[in-house]
Amino acid sequence: MSISHWPAAERPREKLLARGPGALSDAELLAIFLRTGIAGKSAVDLARDLLSTFGSLRLMLQAGRDNFCAAKGLGDAKFCQLQAVLEMSRRHLQEVLEQTPLLDSPDLVRDYLTSQLRHRQQEVFVGLFLDSKNHLLSYEELFFGSIAGASVYPREVVKKALALNASALILCHNHPSGVAEPSDADKHITKRLVNALALVEIQVLDHMIVGDGEVVSFAERGLL
Repeated sequence: MSISHWPAAERPREKLLARGPGALSDAELLAIFLRTGIAGKSAVDLARDLLSTFGSLRLMLQAGRDNFCAAKGLGDAKFCQLQAVLEMSRRHLQEVLEQTPLLDSPDLVRDYLTSQLRHRQQEVFVGLFLDSKNHLLSYEELFFGSIAGASVYPREVVKKALALNASALILCHNHPSGVAEPSDADKHITKRLVNALALVEIQVLDHMIVGDGEVVSFAERGLL
């Protein structure tokens, strides 16, 4: 039976309009994105199959082009649509950050950094450079490394902060292993960066580590 013949309260679009997107399951949200099913399967049935194939909604969203397009019912057009949706979400979060004092919105900062870094397969070390009112000036990806780690150079961070006329910054990097717990090397480079930036009167407000399902804050742990 096609979705159009379902009771109105069970149709994903009508359910979303009546109760909001939070009321929908992963399969129902994906069905709205897919719009149509395939022969013998409704959009919801196809969505369930895809979630089973990829293992979860997040793993599907992070799939590369080849793996994504190889799944039945998908292709380049759907891949482009999905990438556009994800990028719009990241840009929306960045615009909100630019208008919000970051110290007042730690959860928003976590969401933004997670959207930027959780899917990356190599370590990426970034800086959120802030003005004197703690508004975002710029998100900068500064250093890149293998899965084993990235080489971080305090002098380059200081140069970038001065070039942007930043008053403070939040440091962040991801752990591709998925484990967000700070290593001794993480603690060591954080101290070096704090000391280097203090020489030019720029404060490090936090250092966050993005893992698979967690973001660890040095400030909250008392590690700064």
